[in-house]
Amino acid sequence: MNCSILLAGFGGQGILSAGRFIASAVLTEGKEVCWFPSYGPEMRGGTANCGVIVSDEAIGSPVIAEADVLVAMNSPSLEKFSAIVKPGGLIIIDSSLAKPIHARTDVRWISIPASELATEQGNITYAVIIL
Repeated sequence: MNCSILLAGFGGQGILSAGRFIASAVLTEGKEVCWFPSYGPEMRGGTANCGVIVSDEAIGSPVIAEADVLVAMNSPSLEKFSAIVKPGGLIIIDSSLAKPIHARTDVRWISIPASELATEQGNITYAVIIL
């Protein structure tokens, strides 16, 4: 089993934390995992993304050339990374901040108004957890 997940959005949306959360959960299951963060120098409000690779075997590289899953918290992230999702993969978007670009018909799409739902619950920072 090998699964690559790319999470992307603005700095401050909890992208890196969500990736670490996934990686920690995978470790408790006894799987191999790699968490690879990337963010701009401006951090909060700038771009942020991270890759999480889960495998039954040793992971040779932390770089994700093709993702099984993309979690996009905003339109710029969706536009930038949707092309690297493998055919048959999954794209999950925060539809409060990103609109589906159904140019890809070879992947599954899930749209959830995560920022709106998190705001209704009183804490916008939970949007990435909702996704």
